[in-house]
Amino acid sequence: MPKFFIKTYGCQMNERDSEQVAHSLIARGYERVSCEADADVVLLNTCSVRDMAEQKALGKMGMLGRMAKSRPETVFGFLGCMAQARGAELLKEIPHLDLVVGTQKFHRVADYVDDLVTRKRDAAAAADRSLTRMDDLRFSTGPDYFGVVDVEEEVGSQSTIRDQSLAPKQATAFVSIMQGCNMHCTFCIVPRTRGAERSRTISEIVSEVRALVARGVKEVTLLGQIVNLYGRHAFPSVAAVAGRGPSISPFVQLLEAVSAVEGLERLRFTSPHPIGFRDDLIDAFSRLPKLAEHVHLPLQSGSNRILKAMHRTYTAEKYLQLVGKIRGARPGIAITTDIIVGFPGETDSDYKMSRDLVEHLQFDNAFVFRYSPRRETSAATMPDQIEESVKEARNQDLLGIINASTRRANEKLVGTRVEVLCEGPSKTNPARLMGRTRTNKVVVFEARENRIGKTFDVAIERANGFSLYGQPID
Repeated sequence: MPKFFIKTYGCQMNERDSEQVAHSLIARGYERVSCEADADVVLLNTCSVRDMAEQKALGKMGMLGRMAKSRPETVFGFLGCMAQARGAELLKEIPHLDLVVGTQKFHRVADYVDDLVTRKRDAAAAADRSLTRMDDLRFSTGPDYFGVVDVEEEVGSQSTIRDQSLAPKQATAFVSIMQGCNMHCTFCIVPRTRGAERSRTISEIVSEVRALVARGVKEVTLLGQIVNLYGRHAFPSVAAVAGRGPSISPFVQLLEAVSAVEGLERLRFTSPHPIGFRDDLIDAFSRLPKLAEHVHLPLQSGSNRILKAMHRTYTAEKYLQLVGKIRGARPGIAITTDIIVGFPGETDSDYKMSRDLVEHLQFDNAFVFRYSPRRETSAATMPDQIEESVKEARNQDLLGIINASTRRANEKLVGTRVEVLCEGPSKTNPARLMGRTRTNKVVVFEARENRIGKTFDVAIERANGFSLYGQPID
């Protein structure tokens, strides 16, 4: 059977989509390989959030052109957000590209790959028999072959990301609970590439979590573009028990249902929107013990003027108040964030507001992005675009603030004991093991095979950069 290679660019949702594609191919007998040179099918699952992510994927596919010339029967495909945004134009730009599949059609990939593998192998066999040289099978297989493009919307596609292949002793897993976004932030291409909000049912999601736990998974992360607004247009809120407290949103109902799965130890979610972080969700952190002590809460800017231009629908003051409520509900909770610098019209004063708010809040970590214009977003055509040199200077300055804050948060844990779920070998040192605390901090410790997939305490001895180091307490 053919071998396939899949490389993923971008977010955790893209990683989860890739695993669905991999599962569907493996179910048909395909073998997954770790190097494109060994593959009969090469798939790149793409991201469009920033221009750099698109350029990386395009550059990678361009370099694969050499492989296409020496092995013309190989199938090459783009999947995901960039495929959705650019569609058929990608086939015109890249001669050896065979397949372009958008974000609502991952479940169709195996069918398309099967067909393309068969057609290209048949064409290669015919060419061998005729002793002719094929420079490009895509154009030598007849007038009806111009590659496959599928970027159409499909009703129910949110429920097709439900299967995944687990590695031995895999302790953590992502579960997709919704697709799409209705927020239309002016810098963001996601509503175009992912479509409108569509949510799976609670029963579907709980069934998937139960199946994962039965296979050894201890921690689940619920994924959605605006995850805490899950189900707002599809499912009703319910009254609080005995009429006390706020009504329970569909998302908190989901958290309660997943938390009740026997054998699940930890529950996380990403990424929420501040306007969806209501009192019922804050209360959930004080009453659901499986809900891990970490919230990734995108800020984007500390300037109200810039937040309004971004269409973020909250103010810096409301964000600050929200962080206070979250920290009050679960003492010791870690809060991380996303921040954009260099948004169109951002003045030195606007940037200073972001810098001051970040310094005041002392995030455990943050992703800082230089604003990247995305076509078909309103911010791309706004006046007063910021020079790249200014963006870079602000980016480096803010990273300095964030890195110092991260170091302080980690150093506070030196000399303490923390609960760690061991995920496997350390990425930077395979001779060691790594795991994560409930606050999502990476801990590295001595290797012992029987620790993988288990939860135990680690005595933290030192902090170095973004990682903690310690000794397991058996």
